[in-house]
Amino acid sequence: MITTDFAPGSPCWLDLGAPDVPAAAAFYGAVLGWEFESMGGSEEAEGGMFRKDGKIVAGLGKLTEDGARPAWIIYYSVTDADATTRAVEQAGGAVRVAPTDLDEWGRMAQFSDPLGGQFAVWQPGASRGVELVDAPGSLSWAELYTSDAAAAKEFYGGVLGWRFSDTELPGGGGTYSLITPAGLAEERMHGGVMEVPKEGLDLAGGRPYWHPVFAVPDCDAAVAQVAEHGGRVRMGPEDAEGVGRLAVCLDPAGADFVLLTPAGS
Repeated sequence: MITTDFAPGSPCWLDLGAPDVPAAAAFYGAVLGWEFESMGGSEEAEGGMFRKDGKIVAGLGKLTEDGARPAWIIYYSVTDADATTRAVEQAGGAVRVAPTDLDEWGRMAQFSDPLGGQFAVWQPGASRGVELVDAPGSLSWAELYTSDAAAAKEFYGGVLGWRFSDTELPGGGGTYSLITPAGLAEERMHGGVMEVPKEGLDLAGGRPYWHPVFAVPDCDAAVAQVAEHGGRVRMGPEDAEGVGRLAVCLDPAGADFVLLTPAGS
């Protein structure tokens, strides 16, 4: 589970890079019930915050990086963004955005792992992260698809201190590695690593990628909203034993995410 105590190594923030900010705001508003609060109060602003029931759940910004695909990026809490940057470089990763102060709110940096999977870190200041998690309409899990799970576990374990526990997927679907932050009990698992062939990484041109899993009260109803508002469904909805009912989706610009109605909810 993800919580808002934001222990080091746990997800604490996420934002979407989108080519059309108003269109993205409208889509996620319909699918997840989010309200968009633009920077400066203008509908033409290039970014802002998503809220659910008045609480911040994610950020949204205009995609400006040449050649970048629309995508969500997940931030992990760290005590020292500069030390994490050095660890990334020593482990063979790349720095996409060097550690940067965002006024009094905190210090951020963005990276690529050695195979190209993009992620970010947040050293908290006045802001520790999002205000709602593990609830309907908010982040409930973070998942990495990669062509080399062993290499990913070595890298992220060294950089972020994660522990991993492997479980076999039903029907011979392979091994799924569950992620737990250092020093925390297994009930604080916050994500997973899934090895897939490179052809299964077509969204990112064969590179690994992270995507968020959003909890919803009714997966099928949320999927219907995805289709109605110009998104696409890549898989599901389908039931996963012990997990719940889920679907892998794309928003109208092609950013991927998962909708999940947890088992027993």
